[in-house]
Amino acid sequence: MKHRCSIRYIRSNDERQTMGVKDDLRQRYESLSPALQQVAKYVLDHPNDVVTSSMRSVGTRAGSTPATLVRFAQLLGYAGWPQFKDAVAAEMGLGLSDAYGARAKTLIGRAKDQGLAGEMFEVQRRNLENTHRQSEAALQKACAVLEKANAVHAAGFRACFPIAFSFVYVYRMFRSSVHLVDGQGGSLEMQQRAFAKGDALVVASFVPYSREALQVAQAAKAVSCRIVAITDSIASPLSLLADETLLFAIDSPSFFPSVAAGVAVTEALVEMLASRAGKPVIRSIDEAESQLFESGAYLQAPRPRGG
Repeated sequence: MKHRCSIRYIRSNDERQTMGVKDDLRQRYESLSPALQQVAKYVLDHPNDVVTSSMRSVGTRAGSTPATLVRFAQLLGYAGWPQFKDAVAAEMGLGLSDAYGARAKTLIGRAKDQGLAGEMFEVQRRNLENTHRQSEAALQKACAVLEKANAVHAAGFRACFPIAFSFVYVYRMFRSSVHLVDGQGGSLEMQQRAFAKGDALVVASFVPYSREALQVAQAAKAVSCRIVAITDSIASPLSLLADETLLFAIDSPSFFPSVAAGVAVTEALVEMLASRAGKPVIRSIDEAESQLFESGAYLQAPRPRGG
């Protein structure tokens, strides 16, 4: 009797180009051992988890072990789990960009380059144009989702925190039922307990995707919240869970992706929400602004002295 999982081979580039990861798994499924079939099923059902979670986490959720995941990847012709993970990401359209350190090397010695700052502003101009084109139609749909929600929660972590914070800060000037999900003090799970059917979540992240952002989106989905994703790809893990997706461009000549267009699309979203809310919004914004001045949060402009 032949042992079904005892043969390992490395696939050629031609084979990898003609057959995707999912197609390959489906074709091989019946020939796998029960333990590897279990892993294959999890990969087919949860490709976003494979891309965004650690090997240990994937193994736990799949009811398997890291050693079995490595064996699984090698049986499919990959050197190990990281290479298999990259292949899944590429098939989802999430090809990872160069590492930050590698990109930083291109900046060394250019401090005196007069065009360095101009290069950044030019890329940002293109980012804004691309983001406008990609998200214009979806903005109205996103507004409709948020307007119907009993409460709106917003989350963004690390570089995407400014996107979520600015959204909550400005939106709360005319709507009180808007809440920031930031996990401060390790309170993420506690904040997620506030999610309820009829609510909506606005969540932002870009490649490589934040573990917390995906966790929050999954928690919202589990209780039937509607989701608006602010992200860089329609194939991102957040977009796959979302009811509506607002895309933003993250290109940058620097070593780290840019979030400027993400902030811009958020500002456009709040602007449209205010416009659609009608005249009552004027009083709410006036009252919020007055309170900020009266509390001392905003400094009063100095009065001009008489001459």
